[in-house]
Amino acid sequence: MNGVTGRMGHRQHLVRSILAIREQGGVDLGDGTTVWPEPVLVGRREAALHALAREHGLDPGNTSTDLDAVLADDSIDVYFDAQVTSARVDALKKAIAAGKHVYAEKPSATGLDDALELARLARVAGVKHGVVQDKLFLPGLRKLARLVESGFFGRILSVRGEFGYWVFEGDQQQAQRPSWNYRARDGGGITLDMFPHWEYVLHELFGRVRSVQALAVTHVPRRWDEQGEPYTATADDAVYGIFELDGGAVAQLNSSWTVRVNRDELVEFQVDGTEGSAVAGLRGCRVQHRAVTPKPVWDPDVPVTHAFREDWQEVPDNAGFDNGFKAQWELFLRHVCADTPYTWDLFAAARGVQLAELGLRSAAEGRRVQVPELTL
Repeated sequence: MNGVTGRMGHRQHLVRSILAIREQGGVDLGDGTTVWPEPVLVGRREAALHALAREHGLDPGNTSTDLDAVLADDSIDVYFDAQVTSARVDALKKAIAAGKHVYAEKPSATGLDDALELARLARVAGVKHGVVQDKLFLPGLRKLARLVESGFFGRILSVRGEFGYWVFEGDQQQAQRPSWNYRARDGGGITLDMFPHWEYVLHELFGRVRSVQALAVTHVPRRWDEQGEPYTATADDAVYGIFELDGGAVAQLNSSWTVRVNRDELVEFQVDGTEGSAVAGLRGCRVQHRAVTPKPVWDPDVPVTHAFREDWQEVPDNAGFDNGFKAQWELFLRHVCADTPYTWDLFAAARGVQLAELGLRSAAEGRRVQVPELTL
């Protein structure tokens, strides 16, 4: 596990996924076999790795600052990467060449050519490969998928999404995201961070993205890093996108690290169809069917007395929902050990990188850009 001293690698992948899987006794393959993950922590700072291992009751001997030596160890089956994006491609290439199955945070690369090369290399090497697509496993999105599969919406007309929160600049209050996110040379920028998410959400729930029109901006050009030093932000901190989908639906998705939250959750999607609508967040999902839709009339001279939110019905859980990162880790481990089907691979990740790349091109050129269907 490379990059576990970082925020996502530590909290979501080590603690809430791998260690949680160990706490539950491993992953049951259903045939009497249990997969027991034994993490080897890899990073640049030996002291930090040792401290992390001791904190979680792991053997400090299972840590290393030498990735090449770890990849040469025949007892290691899977390489996981949660490094900064700019370091990911070279590390994944090394792991694939060493015959390791690979699993990585998204995006898999900063550009489409590298993303496709990784997918091709993994296919030729015959290794299993996967990329984190955690939003699909959120309770709210799983409820939304259930509605789509049931035909609740009728013909889907549009998808509206709002994601984001205020990331402090780092002067008066410490920033809650690392500074590399705001440096283009390090693979930063919210377009590269979020468009890969939106690609797989749109692709799996509503249809393939056929075109993108985006405006990517840097609203806050000056920030302060982890040492309290000011720096110039060279990557976008907000992007506003319009996506045309197969079937004719239109998606409008705003992503911003410079917005103050005035919604129920940090991300919300509204889906409108001919037969009904839904609003889904991280955990909750509310619906309104055509038969019970109120009939608003626009009249700016009369105070609004109707409580529109009360017209919506909460979708019940009807199932248990585990941590999304952990759920995908379990599926990937089953894929590696039992060859169960798995679709969220490096090729799927390349589609997300493609959308981010084309979104940035759209923003730079000020026009709508077609999204070609990818092939390996």
